[in-house]
Amino acid sequence: MRYVIIGGSAAAVGCIEGIRAIDKDGEITLVSREPYAFYGRPLISYLLEGKTTREKLLAYRPADYEEKNGVRAIRGVSATSIDAAAHLVALDNGETLPYDRLCIATGSSPFTPSMEGLETVPSKTCFTTLDDALALEAMLGGRRDQRVLIVGAGLIGLKCAEGILSLASSIDVVDLAPRILSTVLPEEPAAIVQKQIEKAGVRFHLGESVARCEPNLAHLSGGADIPFDVLVLAVGVRANTALAETAGCLLDRGIVVDNRCQTSVEGIYAAGDCTVSADPDTGKRRMLAIWPNASMQGDTAGRNMAGAHVVFDKGVPMNATGFMGLHLISAGCYDGEPLLTHTADLYKLLYTRDDRLVGFILLGNVDRAGIYTALVRERTPLSSIDFELIRETPQLMAFSATERAKKLGGGTL
Repeated sequence: MRYVIIGGSAAAVGCIEGIRAIDKDGEITLVSREPYAFYGRPLISYLLEGKTTREKLLAYRPADYEEKNGVRAIRGVSATSIDAAAHLVALDNGETLPYDRLCIATGSSPFTPSMEGLETVPSKTCFTTLDDALALEAMLGGRRDQRVLIVGAGLIGLKCAEGILSLASSIDVVDLAPRILSTVLPEEPAAIVQKQIEKAGVRFHLGESVARCEPNLAHLSGGADIPFDVLVLAVGVRANTALAETAGCLLDRGIVVDNRCQTSVEGIYAAGDCTVSADPDTGKRRMLAIWPNASMQGDTAGRNMAGAHVVFDKGVPMNATGFMGLHLISAGCYDGEPLLTHTADLYKLLYTRDDRLVGFILLGNVDRAGIYTALVRERTPLSSIDFELIRETPQLMAFSATERAKKLGGGTL
């Protein structure tokens, strides 16, 4: 069996491991437009912050990972088209790859907003890849006298702000939404996170947009002007679907896949941020663009490509991060009855509906948050556990002996 994987991040790694779990001998070819080995993209802000090194960042998988898994990696090259009828992938280096099973794991790309004068700004970048981080580091130049303007107060923009806090003289963040992290948090927890970030010196301009740019000056929609030396665009991302379109795959803001991660075209699978799939809670199509889901989708695609029949039905929106020492974990949806616990070191908001925990937000002490995540992901009936105990403190003792054994991997309790 000849397998081709297009992409070089979490979904691609998951796909390799899914294939090898079933098929030890099939030929695997990986095509990635980035020149680097697999690396942890969510860690690029820590590289700038000095909490990790480039060598550690590139050690997401062992150096001999591809050799041990029999993977032929073609890096620094892009796939340009797919001939689904002939089972061929064309590359921009002129090579053509035949395949029996194909996985598209092309991820997403930053969305560039319409902004008058943007082309006049000499120092600008996005912040989603290692090259973006290295470019930003070069723009800042180690002088600590550069003023940085970040457009976007989502996870990408805020992690960028944290990463360059000690590298810039000032950081301003502009966002059209009335609060930070508007797609992740409701108003109250968002305000707590904002206060934490503001303590570090970051200035926010919310409910605003950049109406016009000059080389070193941004004119906001509300009339204010912000001088800057470096501009970071972190408005959001869009699924990379152009390649899938050449193959005739069904698209809906992303590549549409079923619960086996198969596209509408026989023999072609897709995984990661380039896809849309059914939300387990609502059944509606949506992007679940986070690292763990990309990895699990890739594994599902790989196993099915190799002849298994497994489904991906545990994908939930989830975020695990932190800002200036304040830890944040959220998962699931917020459509349910809210149960709030707010103390000096913890903000905990649980959402329940129909005898299930459907979502939660933790700020501060996030110990054992994985138990809440498991309840959401597994859709565990709350009537089957001691929910009052687990509502206070997440712990395995709230589960039956059988369930505790399962969650401990079958070990003895």
